[in-house]
Amino acid sequence: MASPITVPPGSRKTAATIPHFPSRAASRFTCVDFPQPSEPSNVISGMDTILRQRAANVERPIFTLFGWRLRRKFDPMTEAVAADFLPMLAAETPRRSFVVSLHDVAPCTREASARIIEALKRAGVRTASLLVVPNYHRQGSATEDKNFISWLRDLEARGYESVIHGYFHERPRRADERIREKFMTRFYTQDEGEFFDLDYEEAFARITKARDEFKAARLSPIGFVAPAWLLNAAGERAARDAGIQYTTRTDSVLDLLTGEREPTRSLVYSTHSAWRRTVSLGWNAALSRSLEMRELARLSIHPPDFEAPKIWEQILQFIERFARTRNATTYRDWIGKQRTNRKAA
Repeated sequence: MASPITVPPGSRKTAATIPHFPSRAASRFTCVDFPQPSEPSNVISGMDTILRQRAANVERPIFTLFGWRLRRKFDPMTEAVAADFLPMLAAETPRRSFVVSLHDVAPCTREASARIIEALKRAGVRTASLLVVPNYHRQGSATEDKNFISWLRDLEARGYESVIHGYFHERPRRADERIREKFMTRFYTQDEGEFFDLDYEEAFARITKARDEFKAARLSPIGFVAPAWLLNAAGERAARDAGIQYTTRTDSVLDLLTGEREPTRSLVYSTHSAWRRTVSLGWNAALSRSLEMRELARLSIHPPDFEAPKIWEQILQFIERFARTRNATTYRDWIGKQRTNRKAA
């Protein structure tokens, strides 16, 4: 639900403390706290709730994508207000963090992944969390590809992080699936929701197998992220029992050692069709504003994103915006910093 904006320490809620900013606009501003679907079963209802929030101020483009008319009660915040006002508030606080994660890294996507990493470096991002699939779509073990593993080791030495990203990154269809299961595993995830409904034993077996293969290859993953972030409670428990230190979902980052959960949605795109690309652009433009006052911002990239010019352009815009008030980091290093800060406190 919508909640009042959190003003940084040392600031007031009055417009007078915001130089050159109209008092009327300041009084109308609201920081949006979108509902967070933390479990696979909440994705559909969560999306519906977000779009129905009558009190939330969102950007006009997300509504025009669907041809909806704005009600007077929405009182939308303009792009100029969002771009000028939110970074001004963020500048009052210590520099926070943002994580760029590159998904579906595997031998078959190495070339595309390398191009993305180089493009990110040119944009000023020289570290990222690399979500590596041990046996992508059953095309063969990643750790048996010596050149691929050597490339990953070199990236780790330069400050990048390897993360276990499922095992096969696919989920076979079943004849007895219900409508909800078909939607989540076929339409929503394109048959890649591998851990959507795995039981504990199978989830534990796949995670430990990946962990052991990576360690034998002299890689050092401490995190696990399920494909499409669809990880049920049994899978989360399996990851914890396998010695994994953290996991992420689309709406949060979870420290499995301490139980601390950081609510923050990840910006992510769907490129399978023109309408998905269009919706992704509008959705992320609106959603990005809710991240401005978060401790951690997240941007998730998949290899096909690089081949979609408008999507890649928006990704670079987000990076430029985040870099004004945030430091690029990895999930591993961010969680380590949070643990240190809690101990110091």
